[in-house]
Amino acid sequence: MSSPKKMISWNVNGIRAVLKKDFMEFFTQASPDIFAIQESKITEGLLDLDTPGYHQYWSYADKKGYSGTAVFSKEEPLEVLHGLGIDEHDHEGRICALKFENFWFVDVYTPNSQNQLARLDYRMSWDDAFRGFVSELAQEKPVITCGDFNVAHKEIDLRHPKANRRNAGFTDEERNKFTELLEAGFIDSFRYFYPDLEDMYSWWSYRTRARDTNAGWRIDYFLVSDCLENKLKDAKIRTDIFGSDHCPVELLIEV
Repeated sequence: MSSPKKMISWNVNGIRAVLKKDFMEFFTQASPDIFAIQESKITEGLLDLDTPGYHQYWSYADKKGYSGTAVFSKEEPLEVLHGLGIDEHDHEGRICALKFENFWFVDVYTPNSQNQLARLDYRMSWDDAFRGFVSELAQEKPVITCGDFNVAHKEIDLRHPKANRRNAGFTDEERNKFTELLEAGFIDSFRYFYPDLEDMYSWWSYRTRARDTNAGWRIDYFLVSDCLENKLKDAKIRTDIFGSDHCPVELLIEV
């Protein structure tokens, strides 16, 4: 049996900003097999990032300084996809999917429903399309998908559930779509290991200095196909790592 693979996902809220805040120090020290980022906020050609020993794959938004995902992998993938294959959803760089011998790895930055839920209808369409996308990939190989899903699934996943009941990221509609995604054959790896652990969050609002009081939300996940359950070794939320309004999340899995 090969040793478990370490995978890390982090919404960096701007790769150029986080590079000034010890990003490479963390990257090098952690030395994951796969490192996924969301909200890179750059366009092609703007950054030449030196990551010795890693293959880099970037998905860019058409709009400058917006969205974007990237995956750094020690192993070269067999195939790379940069979208869902649906034009409506493929202009914001929200998907970076890598095919390996034993699994698909899908990095995702799910659209935010925005203030006054201005984009909730689009978000519902995205959630359905994404569920279809990973379900189709899972017919070929098991799927490991990670990223900023922009939803706190249960009340345990945010500090103030009642006050946020109809706010973006904690609407019934978004939570139900996340439940549908899990029911399509996926395990929330952190809750698999820590079903009742409270006060563990991955995002804190800058505007309210929420990290100072840990008034956070758990909206960053590693989900794995049900068939990988016996391969799961551990899941972590790296609240010790700063530099973004999100912290990294981590998965240890034998694949």
